[in-house]
Parts: sequence; C-alpha cells; structure tokens
Amino acid sequence: MAMKMNQNDVQMPQKEDGEKEDDRSMSRSDRSVQVKRKSSGSGDDSLGSLPKHPRCPLTPSLSPRKRTTSQSKTEPPLLRTNKRTIYTAGRPPWYNVTGTTFKEAFVIGLCGGSASGKTTVANKIIEALDVPWVVLLSMDSFYKVLTKDEQELAAKNEYNFDHPEAFDFELLVTVLRKLKKGKSIKVPVYDFTSHCRRKEWKTVYGANVVIFEGILAFANKELLKLLDMKVFVDTDSDIRLVRRLKRDISDRGRDINGVIKQYNKFVKPSFEQYIEPTVQVADIVVPRGGENFVALDLIVQHVHSQLEKREITVRSALASAHQGQPLPKTLSVLESTPQVRGMHTIIRNKDTNRDEFIFYSKRLMRLLIEHALSFLPLKPVQVETPQGSIYEGKRLSGKRITGVSILRAGETMEQALMHVCKDIRLGKILIQTNHDTGEPELHYLRLPKDISEDYVILMDSTVSTGAAALMAVRVLLDHDVQEDKIFLLSLLMAEMGVHSVAYAFPKVRIITTAVDKKVNNEFHIIPGIGNFGDRYFGTDTPSDWTESD
Repeated sequence: MAMKMNQNDVQMPQKEDGEKEDDRSMSRSDRSVQVKRKSSGSGDDSLGSLPKHPRCPLTPSLSPRKRTTSQSKTEPPLLRTNKRTIYTAGRPPWYNVTGTTFKEAFVIGLCGGSASGKTTVANKIIEALDVPWVVLLSMDSFYKVLTKDEQELAAKNEYNFDHPEAFDFELLVTVLRKLKKGKSIKVPVYDFTSHCRRKEWKTVYGANVVIFEGILAFANKELLKLLDMKVFVDTDSDIRLVRRLKRDISDRGRDINGVIKQYNKFVKPSFEQYIEPTVQVADIVVPRGGENFVALDLIVQHVHSQLEKREITVRSALASAHQGQPLPKTLSVLESTPQVRGMHTIIRNKDTNRDEFIFYSKRLMRLLIEHALSFLPLKPVQVETPQGSIYEGKRLSGKRITGVSILRAGETMEQALMHVCKDIRLGKILIQTNHDTGEPELHYLRLPKDISEDYVILMDSTVSTGAAALMAVRVLLDHDVQEDKIFLLSLLMAEMGVHSVAYAFPKVRIITTAVDKKVNNEFHIIPGIGNFGDRYFGTDTPSDWTESD
C-alpha cells in the first residue's frame, strides 16, 4: 500500500531571492511522495517511524547537467590546495577490532526514465545528507563496448541505448558489490560522443553512502540485492522529452531530427517496457524529482537513522583487549645495542633540543628500515664481477617496494627510506583522532597506481593503541594489497598497539626499535617519547595531544 503525503504536511524550505527553478511537472501535483510499505511487517529498516534529525537546507535547484562523458565520483567535504585535497570531515572506522569490514556502505538506488532528474535528486540528497565520503555511481558509466557495426548504428541513431542489453551488468554488479564492501574500485568512463570507453578509468574508494543512479537501476535481480533503499524518480514524459532534446543537442552535438527519431523508436518504448514497470519494487516514488523537498527530507531522515545504527567504536575496544598476552611472533624489535639504547636515551629526554632530536631520530629510522628490508623475500641470482668471476647473490623476488606514510609524523621516515631504496614510490594516508568521539578518522589518501602488486612499507613514528595503524592497514587491504606483503614500521610501539595490529592482521610484519609496556588513560605511551610530530617539526603541543593514533 502506498502512503500519500501533501506538501502542507511538512514545512518547506524557503527559497532565496534570485534562485532558479528546474522544470517541474504539473501532473500529480497533489502528491509529494509515495512510500511503499513492505508486507513483511515493521522491521528495523521500516520507513514508518523515523527519528527527527536536524534538517539540512535543501537548495531549490542545481543547474542542468552538461556532460559528454559518464559521471561516477566521490562527494566528500574537502579543502583543496595546490598539491593536496584534505577531507575536512573524516571517515570513521568501517571495520571492527578484528580488522574485518563491519559497516557496509548504505546504497541508495535511483531509477527513472531518461532525463527524469535522477542526477539532480542524487545531488540534492548529497547536499542534505551532510555526511562525509559519499559516492555517486552512474549507470551511464557501464554501457557495453560497441562493435564497429554497433558504433555505425549509434552514429545514425539506430542503436538502442535504453535496452538492458546495452549495459554491462556483470561489471556493474561486481563494481557495486566491491564498493558496498568498502573496497577500492575502478569505474569506466563512457564517451557519449564517440560511443566508447575512455582509456583511463576512475578510481573510487571510501564510501559511507553510495548513490547509484540509472534508467535500469532496478532491472537486474543481482543489483536489487545490493540496494538498501530504492527510489523511483517519476517525471512527466513531456518534460523528460524537452530535457533530453536540450541535453543531446547542446551537450552531445546531435541534431533535433535524430534525437526525436531515437526517442520515438527506442527511448519511449524501452521506458514503457523495461523502466516504468520497475516502479513496483521501489520503496519511495518521487514525483517532480529534485523539486520535491518532502520526499527528499524523508529519504535523508531514513539514511541518517540507518547510519546511526551502523556506528561502531574501535579505540575503546582495543584498549581493553589482549591484556597479558605474549608478544606475537610477527613482531621484530631491533636489537637493543648500546648505540640503539643511547639514541633512545637522547630522543626520550624531554630536555633534548630539536636539532639533536631530529638527528638521532633519523639515525634510528635508518637502522630500522635497514633491519626491515632483511625480512623481504629474496631469490638467488648470479652476476659476473669485473674480474670475470661469478658471484652468487640475492635479489628481491617481488616486483617492487612502495612506502606509505601515516601523516604527519610517519612522513618523517620517508627520507630514510629513500636513502636506502632508490627510486621508491611513496604514498600518504592522513588519519586524525576525532576528539569528540575518540575514534580515528581517515581524511586524506594518495596511493601509487597498481599498489596491489607491491611490498608495502607502512611507516608511523609511534603506535600506542594501534587504532591509526589498524585503519591504515585496512585501507591497504581495501586496495588489494596482500596482507603478508605489508610491513608496519615504527620507532616506538606500545604492547597494546602491537597486540591490536597482530590480532587483526596476523600476517602483517611488525617492526620497531622498542616496545613500551603501558598506555595511560589518555592513550599516551608510557614511558614514551612525547608527541613525536610536535618535537620533530617544532610545533606546539595542544593540551589534549595524542600519539599518532
């Protein structure tokens, strides 16, 4: 049964002066939203009773989209600089203390006819949700690669792009399933002018919410299983035709006769046969698209309620786990020679000046990295010496080594790594503690291409609870790096952090110069080294400082 709501039932946001409106349907003006109740009863996912959330303003309209290629993208809050993009709202943990993905992305499916306003609705939902790490995945990206004959038909407007056979559903299901599980994915870019996929695919990673939109978003059974919420955008057919004419003529360089011919021959019949019937599986039907603020509010409230149910805590659980356990076999501590102990004495001393702190920290970093390289697998090789003799030697058996630093303190170890490994590739991960929740949050990520094939040296200056290290390892695994190819390096670790990482990822090699036994109530290592980043970079330490975790 469908529930009807009038616009007067919910207070509508006021328009600002000068704001433009999209075309809106004059039909069905008495309906704002239809909500379909499942016959299975009032479960946790029911839309019947929703908690009240602070309402984010919904802007009345966005400018019509103008594009010649498919769009699939991430929409996080961010701050752009010349060299970096910093996410101002971090991504909280999406895994539990065992390191396995616990919190899947919430996937919203948007279906509707061509030019019905699906992308506008998607963007309005993104604006109103006001949550970090939202991914917009467009079905347009997954058109099949056309044969030469099919390309000739497409050039003459004789190819049906609105038929299910036009889409690569196998690739689409694979990509959406991986994205829902938190994995890094590659999305094809389809060029509507040349009717082919571009060579470069887009890499998408890190979704709290995925908005998947397409004309046949509900036409595949496997796709439907991946959708947590199904929304059908219902727009009058005359308005859809006008929008399609404007888009295809101005943005895709097609003539009016060809567009009308294609619409009558393919678009309209496909809508009636394949798209319109799928309204039966929708949870919500949204008439008039992006102008229906009542429907958008209902969607946003439901998504917020579902995200709240999925919140998890990691650091507090780590602090109470693994107490009294023996140190794992995957841990390797640099031999505490008089030289090593002497350098620790200097950098642990609160009265050591910054120059000496940096100098002896760098010495320790170099020793640590040299020690870590001895754990890389080597294969026997023969080389000929200048004297013409054969020398039985060793060489790295893998493809290459990549260094990844956990910003900011882990970045101090990059120079030592580059001095030891020539032409090494570097990546960076910024993880910071949310002082309201106490949880680590992912803010920034830059990894080299094809990192899945590499041995990865993950660097952080100190590890206390292991919460940041746990997140960084999870990020690498989400990018298909093999667990046994990850080496976590740190100048100083607490036993708690060692246990946390080893328990979650038993194949990760953990290498450090020293392990301290205690972590206090503020998660500081005891006796510790202080805030390494502030001492190294000469910045002031806030009163509530934490280690890199």
